[in-house]
Amino acid sequence: MIDFNRDYILENERVKLTPLTESDYHNLLPFALHEPDIWRYSLIQAGSPEKLKIYIEKAISDRKNKYAYPFLVFDKLTKAYAGSTRFYDIQIDNLALQLGFTWYGKTFQGTGLNKHCKYLLLAFAFEELGFMRVEFRADEDNKRSIAAMKSIGCKTDGILRSNAFKPDGTRRNSIVLSILEDEWTSEVKKQLFLKLKK
Repeated sequence: MIDFNRDYILENERVKLTPLTESDYHNLLPFALHEPDIWRYSLIQAGSPEKLKIYIEKAISDRKNKYAYPFLVFDKLTKAYAGSTRFYDIQIDNLALQLGFTWYGKTFQGTGLNKHCKYLLLAFAFEELGFMRVEFRADEDNKRSIAAMKSIGCKTDGILRSNAFKPDGTRRNSIVLSILEDEWTSEVKKQLFLKLKK
């Protein structure tokens, strides 16, 4: 089971995921300053130095409160920090969690980095931590994110209508997708691994 006090490091030949810390503010600051499009669909905005500081502090606080476990993403190919991702809504009793708050700088999008991150995180969640369900959510209008989730093997559960506010104050519908432990074992892991090798 997950130990919130332990610093987990997940890595393969392409990517390294380390626990997000306050000192990572400077590693992520360029994205807050120069890439406003990253935050278009994000429920928690980080598109300024002040908002990024709050974003990181909240992520770390959620880890202390045993609600989330955030990671910093480092791309070994380019030797550069690429973004962040996390486990959250961690339900120990139900052996279920959500995987999200995932974002990468533009130069890392569409490079295969995301699939490497997801492979490591899913293998860790199912095989090391013993979870039985990993859930994903996105704004129904965020077609790029939805396509990315489906490409790693997620199945659509349904739509939560008007379940959250968008940054502009309007309401959004959220699509819910998931991967179950038996799906990971029987098909998703193999298919995703083959995609990593292409």
